Amino acid sequence: MVDALHRLAERYWQFQRFEFPLTALLAGQPNDDPTMFREAPADFDRRAHAALAMLNDLALIPIAGLSLQDRTTHRLLERELRDLHDVHATLSHLKPWLLPIGPEFNTIYFANLSQVGDEASALRYADRLGTLPGYFADVQACMKAGLSCGVRYPEVVLRPALENLRSVEADTADATTWYGPFKRSTAAAQGGVQRQAERARGIIEQGILPSLRKLAGFVESELLPAARDTVACTVDPQGPAFYAFWVRHFSTLDTASPEEIHRLGLSEVSRLDSEMSALAATAGYTGDVAGYRQFLTRDPQFLSPSAAALRERLQVVSKTIDGLLPRFFGRLPRITYGIQSIPQALSERMPPAYAQPNPADGSTAGTFWISSLPAKAPSPLHVPLALHEGWPGHLMHIALMQEMTDLPAFRRANFTRYSACLEGWALYCETLGIEMGLYETPHQHFGRLDMEMWRACRLVVDTGIHVMGWRREQAIDYMLAHLSLSRATVEGEVDRYVAMPAQALGYQIGNLKFRELRARAEQRLGDRFDIRAYHDQLMAAGPVTLPVLDEVVDDWLERQSH
Repeated sequence: MVDALHRLAERYWQFQRFEFPLTALLAGQPNDDPTMFREAPADFDRRAHAALAMLNDLALIPIAGLSLQDRTTHRLLERELRDLHDVHATLSHLKPWLLPIGPEFNTIYFANLSQVGDEASALRYADRLGTLPGYFADVQACMKAGLSCGVRYPEVVLRPALENLRSVEADTADATTWYGPFKRSTAAAQGGVQRQAERARGIIEQGILPSLRKLAGFVESELLPAARDTVACTVDPQGPAFYAFWVRHFSTLDTASPEEIHRLGLSEVSRLDSEMSALAATAGYTGDVAGYRQFLTRDPQFLSPSAAALRERLQVVSKTIDGLLPRFFGRLPRITYGIQSIPQALSERMPPAYAQPNPADGSTAGTFWISSLPAKAPSPLHVPLALHEGWPGHLMHIALMQEMTDLPAFRRANFTRYSACLEGWALYCETLGIEMGLYETPHQHFGRLDMEMWRACRLVVDTGIHVMGWRREQAIDYMLAHLSLSRATVEGEVDRYVAMPAQALGYQIGNLKFRELRARAEQRLGDRFDIRAYHDQLMAAGPVTLPVLDEVVDDWLERQSH
């Protein structure tokens, strides 16, 4: 039975490589086929059918008697296959995400991952660029099919999504991110590379930009006239099932209801309110948390003078963290990462920072992207942002996963499917900064709490919007009352929760689980608790659901007790 499980896991991975080429590229195992995205309605039909067939094969392999590692593979394989089926069953494929991460951003992400080092890689990259117009057409076909089924996007999602599409497609070919691999290539002067660069310029000018204009035109002429002024996803066809599925997916919990998550969020906001009030008092703002927030976000001493200065400050913070990591981890990745500014045109509607993992083949480093708008990242947020996005947060976590060759390939590669694990770890890392001695002032401690409050508010607001009947303005007012973020940033956040239902739920749910596991380990082991060994065990689990992580830690604690 173990051999049968391993064969099925490998079969699933080869299926994944074909169906999700960008995942294969990140895993260092790209296909010869240049296609980078398979997102047409027929692709989702095929995946749902294949997932059911593999689920039937998996059901023939009993989980009883398997080792912990193989039980984990069995459980995660079942989860991923069911998700592929449920995406189709809930009509999720007919409502592609458009904000803040839409199809244009997905292709930009791909371009930023790509390197051109010789004529062969230049040819390969240009071939891949040539498939992107088809991807935009496939996304449009899904939305058109959704429209015919009664799926409607909220107007507050479509208008900024349309602006995003147009801000990208208006660029000249040489100024686009898609042309970027040729501009940064060390082999740009080679004749063969130059020929492919010219070919790529033509693909961008004659294929990618026109197809983006067509997609933007469809959004404006077809989707906007049918848009709704309500924000809850549950009003659409299959709406309640749609939201319930995404809650399960992003929380990685099968039993948590939206109502329970809403109550958890209210409790967490109350707890953090108390902690922030106490901290504000130590900074001289007794009974005036709002005044302290205003001071931290508006006083010029906390704002970088430019995008370059902000990026340089984060580089200093990140390098300081690097020097502390060996005290907390026994194993560090072989790859490294860099810090870059999010382009100005994208920064307005993007979060303050995000992580772009390195490909598993080590062809390029990971990237910690920081906003070009200094007001989005005042200095009290610098330490938690660096801990969360860089090392030991996302970029280190994912880099270590990619090196775990003893895990089945699908478990190493599909980290984006385990939001609560990834985001929970990154939030835990923000708190780890206390032990590292990185929060030296009340302002910095408040910044960390403000970041956590942001994630706690998400539990309240996301479920409030989609289940509790909250209006958009109600959600905005709630977040403004509890956060230091500007109104424009809060509006963008709320629109993100409208556009990507349940996506924001995994952060604080995962954070609380990681803290619970740490407390459990310290209590069980007492003086024998070794922080480096504990963190290495968490990293060795790879991307998993929170229930599986529970079992992994309990197994480790049992072994440490003997």
